[in-house]
Amino acid sequence: MRYFILVLFVLAISITSCRKDFDTVPSSGKLVFSKTTVYLDTVFTNIGSSTYMLKVYNRSNDDITIPSIALAKGDASKYRLMVDGMTGIDGPDANTIGDGKIFPNVELLANDSLFVFIETTADIADANPADMLYTDEILFDAGIFQQKVNLVTLIQDAIFLFPDRTPNGTGGYSYENLQLDDADPDSKIYGFELTGSELNFTNSKPYVIYGYAGVKSGDVLTINPGARIHFHDQSGIFVKNGGSIQVNGTPSTTAALENEVVFEGDRLEPAFAETPGQWGMIYLAEGSKNNIFDHTTIKNATVGVFVDKQEATSTVQIKNTQIYNTSNYGIIARKGKINGENIVVNNAGKSSLAC
Repeated sequence: MRYFILVLFVLAISITSCRKDFDTVPSSGKLVFSKTTVYLDTVFTNIGSSTYMLKVYNRSNDDITIPSIALAKGDASKYRLMVDGMTGIDGPDANTIGDGKIFPNVELLANDSLFVFIETTADIADANPADMLYTDEILFDAGIFQQKVNLVTLIQDAIFLFPDRTPNGTGGYSYENLQLDDADPDSKIYGFELTGSELNFTNSKPYVIYGYAGVKSGDVLTINPGARIHFHDQSGIFVKNGGSIQVNGTPSTTAALENEVVFEGDRLEPAFAETPGQWGMIYLAEGSKNNIFDHTTIKNATVGVFVDKQEATSTVQIKNTQIYNTSNYGIIARKGKINGENIVVNNAGKSSLAC
């Protein structure tokens, strides 16, 4: 008898704990959105954006089905969506993993909400030539009940500098390395040597650098007023023995520092504007010479400038320069000679100035 009662008890719990599928009604065009326009901050051409969020609310007392959530440009859109963890469907085939363009029959409980996550990777050719904006819309439903949320992204063209890669015969690639010490073939880092016109940075377009850009013996990297240099994670500039870097910024007349030379990371979103440690450093190796920084901003690096064993070659000139938001050191000098004038070095994780 006791076993019979136990079985009945377990069955009762099982029945009451099972959730019945809820009945829904079609959406009637009364969805509420956290934003009517989602601005995805400036991105470089063909570089993916951060992920942005949109909340969609069902303020009614009915469980509803949204017949479709889709990008207006369809499969051609450069935006990607994820709706409450779903990636949608791939075209008309509902059984394949989607590419974030089309989401049919999305259910939303009464007085509940869902999350839409948005990303983009677009080329400068995709943007409107007049304002460099790339736009699209998220369409909720169709016909008279259709609602829209606008998507807007500013695309910025750039000059990309990165190590070469070659097929390795196994389906992968071998990447170029920068030899740090010409006398030691094993001293290598992910990077490349600047050559030809690459040794003159202008203000015509921003520069985006992947890996360490090397300046070899006998070469001078000249950076013109107003140039903007952006570094990917763990990237930087390595001035080798016999090489030089000359940063020739000039005074600016506005808060935009239009004539200043700026070194910073390649994340352009406001959330990264003052984040330390986004890239490596500017390294002045033993034997490098005639290194000059004038009217320069160096921000958000791991180390701003590393001056290594310069006492036997020449004095590094740093003038009218600000170095800040470094995760380790602003300026670190090991047997270095620096002539500094009108410098601000602050907000460093370890030391602003380490000599």
